[in-house]
Amino acid sequence: MLSLLPSFILILMDDLCNTDRNAEELDIIEDTLIRGIRNYMTKNGFTKVHLGLSGGLDSALVAYLAVKAMGSKNVVCFGMPSRFSSQGSRDDAALLAANLCCHYETLPIEPIFTAFLAALEGVFEGKPFDLAEENLQARIRGTLLMAYSNKFHSLLLTTGNKSEIAMGYCTLYGDTAGGLAPIGDLYKTEIFALCRRINDREKEAGKKEIIPRIIIDKPPSAELRPNQKDQDSLPPYDILDKILALYLDQKLSAEEIVKRGADAELTARIIRTVEWAEFKRQQMPPVLKRISNGGIKND
Repeated sequence: MLSLLPSFILILMDDLCNTDRNAEELDIIEDTLIRGIRNYMTKNGFTKVHLGLSGGLDSALVAYLAVKAMGSKNVVCFGMPSRFSSQGSRDDAALLAANLCCHYETLPIEPIFTAFLAALEGVFEGKPFDLAEENLQARIRGTLLMAYSNKFHSLLLTTGNKSEIAMGYCTLYGDTAGGLAPIGDLYKTEIFALCRRINDREKEAGKKEIIPRIIIDKPPSAELRPNQKDQDSLPPYDILDKILALYLDQKLSAEEIVKRGADAELTARIIRTVEWAEFKRQQMPPVLKRISNGGIKND
């Protein structure tokens, strides 16, 4: 059975197969992730942290956790728009940073992307726009974020979730660049639930929502090509996460998963993709990962 391979192990709770969380469980997850970020940074001598803020849900949650862990004055968020970045996503990222009271910088990647395309024009001649150009944008962003890390001794947090990492829906040396993957062991459905819980708790306290509702409600998209949506490449997350949890966490075979009611063809495709993506997971930064026997240790 293939596994997601973390370097830093962190217990959240024993029930690893259920992606439906109640409020108490979500609060435990949040608190443990915050402590995990803080402890990891302290252990490795970092006091500053930064990340790319896309206007999407995953980076919104990571930014929130970083601020809770290290304080808003120690967190820098970067918007790095390209020709495919919607104005809505740009505005959503800026609004979230304002809600979190952290520093927000805009680093447009379009001039660099254009220069890279010009450099590759000869070898790419006659080839249509495809994954190569999409991943190039992510790698430009990763390079800029790592340059900031080197210059200011700031830890770069990656923002990938377990659903995407398992399916290889990430770019090596792009959005996988960084020093720690705080939400790398949370399924996308758990991230939706946790973000809603954060907002609900703020409203219960008479405060405004921290994570803008539009970020939670809009269809997830990497925005690396026109009108791109995650579901162009992935099954709906509520279906995908159930199959992934049975396969990765409960370690059921394809036949056993189908007996639980999953579609046979879809299950086989998901498992094939998970197996194919192992080479990417081997190169991931450390993940704050759940284990079932308690404790915190280095793997």
